[in-house]
Amino acid sequence: MMEIRRITFVLLVCIALVGLWANEIHAIDEARTDAAMRAAFPKASADWLSRLKADQTLEACSRYRDAPSAEMARTIAARESAAVQYPPDGKLIGDWKRGEQIAQSGYGLRFTDYPPTRENGGNCYACHQLTKEEVSYGTIGPSLVDYGKIRRFSETDTKAAYEKIYNSHATFPCSLMPRFGTNGILTMEQIKDIVALMMSPESPVNRP
Repeated sequence: MMEIRRITFVLLVCIALVGLWANEIHAIDEARTDAAMRAAFPKASADWLSRLKADQTLEACSRYRDAPSAEMARTIAARESAAVQYPPDGKLIGDWKRGEQIAQSGYGLRFTDYPPTRENGGNCYACHQLTKEEVSYGTIGPSLVDYGKIRRFSETDTKAAYEKIYNSHATFPCSLMPRFGTNGILTMEQIKDIVALMMSPESPVNRP
C-alpha cells in the first residue's frame, strides 16, 4: 500500500510540473521572441527580414496553435480563397516534366540563397511521396501517389489541386503547407507544372 501511495504521489507531482511547464509556454513574451529572431540575422536583407512579420492568417494560426475555432477557420478560408489567382488563359495544367524538377528542388528562401541565382523549387518531396520509385521523401503530408488516377483526372479536382498549391490555407486553414502562390514562392507557371505532375496521366505520379 505504501508503494502505491508513493507512486501516486510521484505521478501527481509530475502532472503538476507539466502543468507549470505548459503555463510557462503560454507565458512566452512574443515581442522578445520576435526581437531575438531579428537579432539572429543581422546581415539579412530587408526583403528577407520582412518574412519574420506574420500576417493575419499566421497570427491567428499561432494564437490557436494551428487548431482554429470553426468560426476562425471560416474567416481564414474566406480571406485566403480571395487571394488565389488563376491563369489568364484558364489552363491549370503545365508540363509535368518541369513539375518533377520543381518538386525535387529545395532551392529558395533560405538565407544561403540570397541573392537568388535561379528560380525557387517546391521541395515537395520533403513532405510527400509522389512516385513509387522515390525512396527518400517526407511524411508530414499525405502520399500523393496515384493522385490524379484516383480522382479520374477530373477538372474539378485539377482546380482543387491548383488552389491547394497556390494557397493551402484556402483549403485547410492553418495548414502546414506553404502558400506557394500567394507568398510568391512559386510562379503561376511553376504551380501549373506541379499540377501537371499530379494530374497528368503520363506523369510518374499516376503511372502503374
